[in-house]
Amino acid sequence: MDQLTAYGVALIPIIVGLSELLKRFGLPNRFVPIAALVMGLFFSFFYLAPGEPKRAILFGAVLGLSAIGLFSGTKNTIMSRKQ
Repeated sequence: MDQLTAYGVALIPIIVGLSELLKRFGLPNRFVPIAALVMGLFFSFFYLAPGEPKRAILFGAVLGLSAIGLFSGTKNTIMSRKQ
């Protein structure tokens, strides 16, 4: 079974941070999840599983979708505390 290593999981907060930077540079909010998914795929193809496209797509999707969930969960937690 394919597994993400600690290095792969450590990419999730990096993707969240880069997504936030893109947002601050003017990327509309509706494109942030797509950007996170693309970054997950990028890191996966060039860092986690170079030369293994099927594995890279799987890992990239996991990274990108996890980053989206972390971003959304953090945002919702912060917004609920402000109310």
